[in-house]
Order: sequence, then structure tokens, then C-alpha cells
Amino acid sequence: MALRSLIGRLTSSSLAQRGWRAVLCALLVAVLWLALTPDSQPVTGTGWDKANHLLAFVALAIAGRFGFPGRASRSLMLAGALLAFGGLIEVLQASVPGRSAEWADVLADLAGIATGTLIAAMALRSARS
Repeated sequence: MALRSLIGRLTSSSLAQRGWRAVLCALLVAVLWLALTPDSQPVTGTGWDKANHLLAFVALAIAGRFGFPGRASRSLMLAGALLAFGGLIEVLQASVPGRSAEWADVLADLAGIATGTLIAAMALRSARS
């Protein structure tokens, strides 16, 4: 019961939604910076590139769904935009020293988007009931 109340408070007001949108923007900048940093610089992570992609896009999808709650069409638009963002990262990485573009990274991004969208949907549904 307390978790439902907390989720409700963190997502229901327009102020909360603006906060999640700010979190989403900050995450987009952080993911872009991490993705385009030359590989020779030390960067923290899970130690496995695909897990890094998955977790980053889980966080992006959750922040996006909490920031832009609503109909399924909005969720699909967000998912498409995040997938395009992941694809753009791969295109840009092709020109970054020590980086390469990989389709497997886009698949990991897609898995993260799906997982984050599902988690957010379950949390939002729980908060409404």
C-alpha cells in the first residue's frame, strides 16, 4: 500500500511529470556523453557493453513514461524515439576513435526500452488502483 502511494505521488502531478522530464533530459545527455566518449578514457559500467545498453535504456524508458504518462500511443511514440536515439548513437559511434557501431547494441537498447516500458506501466497501473 505504501509503495502505491509513493508511486502515485511521484507520477501524478504535473510538477512530478516535469521533474521526470528533467530526469529524462539529464539521462539522455549522460547516455550520449558516455556513448561518444573515446574508449581509451576510463568509464564506469557493468563490465559488459550490452548490459550497459540495457540498463541505460531501462532508465530512459522509465523516466520517459513517468514524464509523459497517458495513452498507449504516447508509449509507442516514446519507445520509437528512444530506439531512434539508440540508432543515432550507433551511427555516431562509427566516427569515434575506439568505438564501433553494432546492431547488437541496438537490440540491447530495444530490450531495455521494452523492459523499462513494462516496469513503468506496471507501476503506473498499480498507483491508479
